[in-house]
Amino acid sequence: MSDFSVRELPLFPLPDVVLFPQQLLPLHIFESRYRMLLQTVLETDKRFGIVRINPENGEMAEIGCCAEVLQHQTTEDGRSYIVSLGQQRFRLLNITRETPYRTGMVSWLEDEPVADTDQLNSLRDKVSEALNDVVQLTSKLQNREVELPDDLPDLPRELSFWISAHLDQAASEQQCLLELTDTHERLSQQFEMLDHTRRQLAARTVLMDLK
Repeated sequence: MSDFSVRELPLFPLPDVVLFPQQLLPLHIFESRYRMLLQTVLETDKRFGIVRINPENGEMAEIGCCAEVLQHQTTEDGRSYIVSLGQQRFRLLNITRETPYRTGMVSWLEDEPVADTDQLNSLRDKVSEALNDVVQLTSKLQNREVELPDDLPDLPRELSFWISAHLDQAASEQQCLLELTDTHERLSQQFEMLDHTRRQLAARTVLMDLK
């Protein structure tokens, strides 16, 4: 990633799509302007910005996530299938160009320094436990094997991004989590959500066992 704190970035706005750092995003590129965007990024540093578009009002979010092209395949008719990986989050400062595709000046966004590492790690453990319980209860209710990946992140910040990307939430809720710059606050919100889900699932399993 560039050492400069501000840079110009090609933008790929998408309705109700929120990308998080270190998460994969497959894309099918068929519009001519985004074919040109892909050609440009492949010729440079393979990075572009994913920004959520609110489908209700068409507004573009202020906070997005930089994506890096990991794999790409182009068909004979010019369409491309790519796999990208989320990198750093950014704040969109201003649009610098509209055609043939949007570009914008962005500044990188990081979480605030951790004041109490022990407290944050303790919260991470609570979140991990709640997540495991939700997966196990879901597996029991659906009568099928449901497992967490072996490479589930252990670091608090990375775990919070993984949960943000994989739990069933509305894109607007995901966008709020993306915009948070406090790891503890992000994990706290996720613990509340997971604990609520865990209690609901536990109640359902009790009812199922009584039948």
